[in-house]
Amino acid sequence: MVMGDLVLFQDEVNPVMSALLDAGVSVTALHNHFFFDEPRVYFMHLGGEGKLEDLAAGVRKALDKVAELRAAAPEPKKSARAAALPAANSIDGKAIESVLGVQGQAKDGMYKVVLGRPVQSACGCAVGKEMGVNTWAAFAGSAQLAVIDGDFVTFDGELQPVLKALRRANVEVVAIHSHMEGETPKAIFLHYWGVGPVEELARAVKAALDTQKK
Repeated sequence: MVMGDLVLFQDEVNPVMSALLDAGVSVTALHNHFFFDEPRVYFMHLGGEGKLEDLAAGVRKALDKVAELRAAAPEPKKSARAAALPAANSIDGKAIESVLGVQGQAKDGMYKVVLGRPVQSACGCAVGKEMGVNTWAAFAGSAQLAVIDGDFVTFDGELQPVLKALRRANVEVVAIHSHMEGETPKAIFLHYWGVGPVEELARAVKAALDTQKK
């Protein structure tokens, strides 16, 4: 088995995550360890089981990706690559509903969809959508150029397929961690964002949702 951390700059996180996932190595957490660090540093936790040579090769691919990125851009990027969004939001919720099959809420030209999943808390109480155990997606911008921001809640065996689906769609994962303790089933949350045509972003979320247990 392999377990470890990679210390990464912001612009390295998602390319390195894709390298690990493509090599069969699991990404199990993503978070910061510091305040006020400059440049911003993130820690990506990894794990896996299998043949020693395969695990080592997977980690090596991640390290090679870091070296490639730093050679191409010695100074970490300080802003997102996205083009400027329109001054006024004009998201059509019907286009999103047609992809996700779920009705959301519109406000000021933006649109948000929330999907709850139930767990039992440590005290035996049922906890779900209203208490924040949910997957959500918020859209702003226009049909042609939109930004998506949201969370996924994943249960056992779901995290890696959801990560892979989002990365295949070029949606960026910005955090992976727990929000609670003692719940059943154990819930791991990931936070994500992306930029692109609104229907493509909605389809990325749908692809990730389709990997989860019903």
